[in-house]
Amino acid sequence: MKDWKRPASKQSIERAAEALKANGIQVSLAANAAEARQKVLAMLPAGAEVFTMTSVTLEATGLAREINEPGRYDSIRNRLNAMDPNTQERAMRKLCAAPDFAIGSVHALTEDGALVIASNTGSQLPSYAYSAGKVIWVVGAQKIVKDVEEGLQRIREHVLGLETARARKAYGLPENWNSFYSKILLFNREVNPGRATVVLVNEALGF
Repeated sequence: MKDWKRPASKQSIERAAEALKANGIQVSLAANAAEARQKVLAMLPAGAEVFTMTSVTLEATGLAREINEPGRYDSIRNRLNAMDPNTQERAMRKLCAAPDFAIGSVHALTEDGALVIASNTGSQLPSYAYSAGKVIWVVGAQKIVKDVEEGLQRIREHVLGLETARARKAYGLPENWNSFYSKILLFNREVNPGRATVVLVNEALGF
C-alpha cells in the first residue's frame, strides 16, 4: 500500500502548483504550518465573515483557533455554535451555505490541478463549489496524487479510517459507527478570477 503520509517531491509540488494556476486557482506556497497560517490570515480583512470548515489541517495550523477567536472576525462557526439545531436548522443551513470566506482543506490534489473533497454529509461542498464569495484551501504536500483515480484511492485507503476515528472521538459516536464518502466534489477549474486559492504547504498536514 502506498505511503499516503509522505510529502510529494519538489517537482510534484511544482507541477501541481502550475496546473492549479492554469485552472484558475491561485496558489501560495508555504514552507510550513506557521507560514501557511500567516499567509491565510493576511488574506482576511479585519472583521470579515469567515466560515472555518471542520478540518484537522485548520486545527494543526492554528487557523481554526485564531479565526474563531471572539472579536477578530465575524465567525460563522461561532454563530452556528450559539444556535439550536432543533429549532433553527433551516437558518443554520442558510448561514453556512454562502459565507464571504470559506476556509478548509481537501483530501487530494492532483498533479494536473484538480481538487478532490469527500464528505459524509456534504455540508461544506455548496460553499466550496459556488456559494462562498472566496474559498481558501490549506493543503499539505502529502495530499498530492497523480490523478483523480489515485485521489479516490487515497480517500478509501487512508482518509476514511482516520476520519471515522476522529468523528467517533469528537462526537461521542459508538464504536460500530463508520464514516462514509457519501458525496465527493471534484473541483477541476474556477471560472471567477480571484475566487479560489490553495495555500500549498511543503510538509504533511492533516490527513
